[in-house]
Amino acid sequence: MRAICLEQSTICFNADYSSPLVGTGEVLIDVIKAGICETDLQLVKGYMGFSGVLGHEFVGRATSGEFQGQRVVGEINCNCKNCSRCDSGLGNHCADRTVVGILHHDGAFADQVAIPQSSLHLIPDSITNDQAVLIEPLAAALEIGIQVDFAAVRKAIVLGDGRLAYLCAQTISQTVQDLRVVGKHELKLERFQRLGIETVKLDALKCERAFDLVVDCTGSVSGLPLALKLVEPRGTIVMKTTVAAEHHLSLAPIVIDEIRLVGSRCGPFDRAITMLEQGRFDLSGLITHRFPLEAAKEAFKTAVEPDAFKVVFEVSQRQ
Repeated sequence: MRAICLEQSTICFNADYSSPLVGTGEVLIDVIKAGICETDLQLVKGYMGFSGVLGHEFVGRATSGEFQGQRVVGEINCNCKNCSRCDSGLGNHCADRTVVGILHHDGAFADQVAIPQSSLHLIPDSITNDQAVLIEPLAAALEIGIQVDFAAVRKAIVLGDGRLAYLCAQTISQTVQDLRVVGKHELKLERFQRLGIETVKLDALKCERAFDLVVDCTGSVSGLPLALKLVEPRGTIVMKTTVAAEHHLSLAPIVIDEIRLVGSRCGPFDRAITMLEQGRFDLSGLITHRFPLEAAKEAFKTAVEPDAFKVVFEVSQRQ
């Protein structure tokens, strides 16, 4: 099968990659679309030391199992379901998990990917493939609302103007009235403005410690130091950023000002699907560039360009 692989921090297209070995409880998925996200870009820089097929944001068709022949998306954490963490509802943090396209598990930048049946979610007819391929990052954005009580937030600010920031801002704005987004790119910030969300260019930002919630979606080590300049004492910083580079900063302000630092990762797929059905998120026009798998290097190069928002691989002709 065709696949995009990461080998020694180098992206390569393989026209004859071995089909996935389907493990116990897994289902083979024919991939329809798969999206490049910031984590994929960080993996190329050495994050997690991953080698293999990249890609964890996807929509496809199940070839067997409960959803055979139907469109599905899949959660990325493949856990053991037998340990104490799994039993207590912390399967996303199972010590023996693999993570699709990230940790010891080939991903979805390929014709097929193997996913546990228990990780699959059926896509209703009302949700398009372009929307479905964004369910994984939308679920990640919704996770913030599980970790933070939005009803208690007075002023919030999202750092970053990319794909995840856009979904996080929409999530927060449904409860928090005073919200702004900081970014570097006027073209990207215009997307937020069309939703009625206040924006500010990074070079015009006045660093006042006036926000009780700061969400870092920068994809950069510069995000956390900036967040610490904006969060008020006893405020909350949510980190949605994973980067290959190391952070070098003093943690004293977190102690002195009693800052709550929250790591935030994967979220509820079922809720993301329901909210999409209800029309509560605007995902229109987010996909700005589309490529075949064969154009892997061009696609990854495009994904870091200022005018790129979401880059997607069109894997299958069957929709």
